[in-house]
Amino acid sequence: MTQNTHAPAPRTAPGPAAAPRGLVDVRRRPSSWTGLWFVLPFLAFYALFLLWPAVVGFGYTFTDRSLAGGDVSFVGLDNWTESLTDSAMYDSLWNTLWFTVLSVPVMVLLALGLALLTDHARRLGWFLRLSFFAPFVLPVTVMTLIWGWMYNPSLGLFNGTLGRFGIEGPEWLFSEDTAMFSVVVATAWWQVGFNYLLYLAAMQSIPKDVYEAAAIDGAGAWQRIGRITLPMLTRTTALIAVLQLIGSLRVFEQIYLMTSGGPNFATRTVIQYIYDSGFVGLRIGLASSMAYVFMVLIIAASIAQFRLFSRKEG
Repeated sequence: MTQNTHAPAPRTAPGPAAAPRGLVDVRRRPSSWTGLWFVLPFLAFYALFLLWPAVVGFGYTFTDRSLAGGDVSFVGLDNWTESLTDSAMYDSLWNTLWFTVLSVPVMVLLALGLALLTDHARRLGWFLRLSFFAPFVLPVTVMTLIWGWMYNPSLGLFNGTLGRFGIEGPEWLFSEDTAMFSVVVATAWWQVGFNYLLYLAAMQSIPKDVYEAAAIDGAGAWQRIGRITLPMLTRTTALIAVLQLIGSLRVFEQIYLMTSGGPNFATRTVIQYIYDSGFVGLRIGLASSMAYVFMVLIIAASIAQFRLFSRKEG
C-alpha cells in the first residue's frame, strides 16, 4: 500500500477561466492602446478643424477683428452686447424658428407615412424606396434649380397648371406671404428621404410574430399600427425629431440660393445673418459672438427635446 506524499495545493481565490487553447483571450489586455491608434486620425482632424477654430472664434468675440485686415483691438463684451440687442438678429431668429416650426412636423410625419406605405406595399417596395429616397442624394444647387423653375411666376409648373383652370397663381418666392412656405415644401421634398429611411429600417426590424399574434387576436390593420408599430418606433421618432430640429435650425443653403433671404428679409435666417455680418460686413468678431449665441440656443433646444422624449419614454 502506497501513501500520497504530495502536499495539498493551497486554496486561492477563483480567477477568470483560462481561454481554451487555440483561442485568443480577448480579456487578456483590457488596457490595450491599439484602439486609440485607430481613432487617432479622426481625433486629430476633429481637433484641427473643429475644436481649434471654435477656440479661435471664441477669442475673436472679444476683439474687433475684420476680414479687411488692420489692427485688432480688445473690445471686451461689446460684440456680445451688440448681438443680444440687435433687432435684425432677433428678426432672423424668428425666421429660423418659423422655418423650424413649419418643417419639423412635416418632415417627421411625412417620413412616417411614407415608411408605413412602403412597409405595407411590398410589391412596389423597391420603386417606392427609390422614389422617396432619390431626392435626398441631389445636390442643393440642383434641387433649388428644379424648384426655382416650378415656382417661376410666369413659366413655372405650378402657375401654369393653375392658369389652365383660370386661377392666377401667387409669386411663390417673391411674396412675403408665400416665400417661407415655398422653401419649406421644397426642403421637405429634398430631405424627407433620410428620415424615411430611418423609419423604414426601424419598422422592418419589428418582429413579425407580434403582428401575427395581434391578427390572431382580431386586431385590424389600423389597430396594429396604433398599438404595435407606433409605440415600438418611439425611440426612432425621438432620434429623428432631434436630428430634424437641429437640421432645421441650421438651415442656410437652400434659402440662400432660392431667395437670398428676401423678399424684404422675410426668409433671412440667423445663419445667413451671421454669414452677412462676417463675410459681407467683414466683422468677424461680431459674427463669432452671434454664432456662439446661436450655438447655445441650439444646445438648449436639443437638451429640452431629449428630456421631453425621455420623460415620455419613462
